[in-house]
Amino acid sequence: MSNSERPAGPPRETGSPVQSVDRAVTILELLARRGEAGVTEMAAALGVHKSTAFRLVAALELRGLVEQPGERGKYRLGLGLVRLAGAATARLDLSQQSRPVCERLAAEVAETINIAILDADAAVNIDQVLGPSAVTTHNWVGQRTALHATSSGKVLLAHLPVAALDHRLTEPLAAYTARTITDPARLREQLAAVRIDGFACTVEELETGLNAVAAPLFAYHGQVVAAISASGPSYRLSEQRLLEVGSAVRRAAAEISARLGHVR
Repeated sequence: MSNSERPAGPPRETGSPVQSVDRAVTILELLARRGEAGVTEMAAALGVHKSTAFRLVAALELRGLVEQPGERGKYRLGLGLVRLAGAATARLDLSQQSRPVCERLAAEVAETINIAILDADAAVNIDQVLGPSAVTTHNWVGQRTALHATSSGKVLLAHLPVAALDHRLTEPLAAYTARTITDPARLREQLAAVRIDGFACTVEELETGLNAVAAPLFAYHGQVVAAISASGPSYRLSEQRLLEVGSAVRRAAAEISARLGHVR
């Protein structure tokens, strides 16, 4: 039999990780549209053998992303997706709840206010409000900054579990200026003080001429989910003034935390 006479048969399955991820997402989208679907329907939609579709849906079920509500062999989206969706919407809620407080704080201290979250080994700014005295329009939103060299980063580090903190404080820590703290032992001492004082300061540790102070934002479950910071030029936001501004930042952090459902 020539190649042109061979039956087409099912599509060839490469089994690559990327292809498997794409197929798993397709299953989730299918269930989102139809509400419920069986393995046969999934296999048809993917153009694969039923055994392949079953392995994919079994992996999703193991993670709680899909579930079987009964004995009919049908699957539907699982509650595990609620957890993932909650993590995404929490960022939206954080921005919405913090924005008015950030605007008032920016007016009060006349400095730039940022909200930052932890993203693996960096602090990422997700919102910014410029104060009336801002001498630059630099946009920090979306930028990843070093945890050990920023006030927000120190706040986020200070409230990590011990194992997670140990993982991030491995030498060598990068030096961005002559004042960057690169000694893990010295940094640990500072982080212990951050937990007691309720805010963290950096004095020209990320950029020469830039100082900042930050405080933690707590969610309803009592965990730190972000940090709010005020930053400005060192000639205006002096080391002495950092303490004054730090008190204002800490008050703003407490208000945002309350908006997020945190009860002290």
